Amino acid sequence: MKLQARAIDGFLRKPDPKIRAVLLYGPDSGLVRDRAQTLGKTVVDDLADPFRVAEFLGRAVADDPARLADEAAALSFTGGRRLIRVRDAEDNATAAFAAFLDAPPPGDSLILVESGDLSARSKLRLLFEGEDAAAAIPCYVEEEASLGRVIADILHGHGLTADPDALTFLAANLVGDRMVARNEAEKLALYMGGTRRVTLEDAQACIGDSAALSMDEPVWAAAEGDFVTLDRSLARLFAEGTSPVPILRGAQRHFQRLQLLCAQIAAGKSAEAAVESIRPPVFFKLKSRLIGQTRRWSPNAVRQALERLVDAEADCKRTNMPDQTICARVLFQLASLAARR
Repeated sequence: MKLQARAIDGFLRKPDPKIRAVLLYGPDSGLVRDRAQTLGKTVVDDLADPFRVAEFLGRAVADDPARLADEAAALSFTGGRRLIRVRDAEDNATAAFAAFLDAPPPGDSLILVESGDLSARSKLRLLFEGEDAAAAIPCYVEEEASLGRVIADILHGHGLTADPDALTFLAANLVGDRMVARNEAEKLALYMGGTRRVTLEDAQACIGDSAALSMDEPVWAAAEGDFVTLDRSLARLFAEGTSPVPILRGAQRHFQRLQLLCAQIAAGKSAEAAVESIRPPVFFKLKSRLIGQTRRWSPNAVRQALERLVDAEADCKRTNMPDQTICARVLFQLASLAARR
């Protein structure tokens, strides 16, 4: 069964009891993990419970298909439903899941399968979309408006409300990885202590250094022609499992902002005034760097950079070239342009 976007939230809160296996896939690995945890907690409160939760990698399922049915049929020593989590599943495990869904063992255990960005032709994805006892849930990078609502809900759960400009800042700087966004929102809730209203200053003070810089660090480095930082930050993000698509989208947002600033400066506004006027506001420690970038990039160069970034994201989806290679190539191309200026 292929879940439509409007049905996902309801399914996560109360999954159909006829569903025995759920595939979560997509470029936002944080959203995959976040939704897997939400679904898992409908089965067992403690996802670390060794008696009711079993975890293994997709390659283990591919190598030993019978293990899947054995785990699903096993009874918990403490009673209650069992949860089987399969991480990093790929198409080579499709046959094992097909055998399980063809003749599921007795019981009401739930199998959660986490995967990466599967194409529409993926055998694993097609299997879960076509089976009545299975569900496939895509996890694409959220838009800022959607993420803003998620962050607002998380803060509300802690008894907090956020000013509109604070929420705009949080969503803009945390977009790209749902798990990062959730962790930073939780950290902000702890930071607030007894105060119930989150201001822009609170948001900037709490998440500015960590979240805003981690995902965007290679983007800023590319815009400044800093090859060393670009190489180091990309290597770290890729090693952490970050998908290239959120990085490319972050770069597009950054250069769209540069495009707006360059237009304002061309209309007679100073670089300092232009940077101060944009929304969501720039973290104060980054303002001087952004001002420097407006002097480094011309409107025509920014337009060319945006065209290359859009083409790079499209190439990630329609070519067989490794996504990381495409992402790194275009950012180093931009860094080369910036270094010449």
